[in-house]
Amino acid sequence: MTSSSAHSRKVSVFFLKEFLCYLSALVEALSKIACNRLQKELVEWQVNPPTGFKHKVTDNLQRWIIEVNGAPGTLYANETYQLQVDFPEHYPMEAPQVIFIPPSPLHPRIYSNGHICLADGECLFEKFAERDMIISNHNYILYDSWSPAMTVSSICISILSMLSSSTAKQRPADNDRYVKNCRNGRSPKETRWWFHGSKV
Repeated sequence: MTSSSAHSRKVSVFFLKEFLCYLSALVEALSKIACNRLQKELVEWQVNPPTGFKHKVTDNLQRWIIEVNGAPGTLYANETYQLQVDFPEHYPMEAPQVIFIPPSPLHPRIYSNGHICLADGECLFEKFAERDMIISNHNYILYDSWSPAMTVSSICISILSMLSSSTAKQRPADNDRYVKNCRNGRSPKETRWWFHGSKV
């Protein structure tokens, strides 16, 4: 890196920090811990963004829009999608809500409404006596198995890995039923999943 590009990056980070301070004053729905953490993640993203992703800067610290580029040599090469990440008041102790903004990728773990089942098994939604049903306890990192050590960057890398490993472009088998159930604005964080198998 040349001295001029290093200086330019330092200036960019400085102005980003100033912008984040301004945003913090506007955001009342986030705790101080959440604001500090998000400021730190944004600065780190500016310095070292995950490959294949671009953060679209807005004046809303609580909602990030992230551009996703399919990895070369995969089914999603040269395709671009958008993730929407909404942060709760007590982030990072509580997981963010992460969805694709439709049109979402055709993938066995991504529903047409943008909801993502990021886990180590095939996802199937199940209803029982008007309540969502947990059939087994798999590693569902977006919600059930969330850890405060995780970051937006680590989520993005997991999503890109999930896309890159797919062998078929298709919707989950229960897509229509699940999307119908979510028509009233249901959050994916309210969903529990039935997992069976690990192939996609």
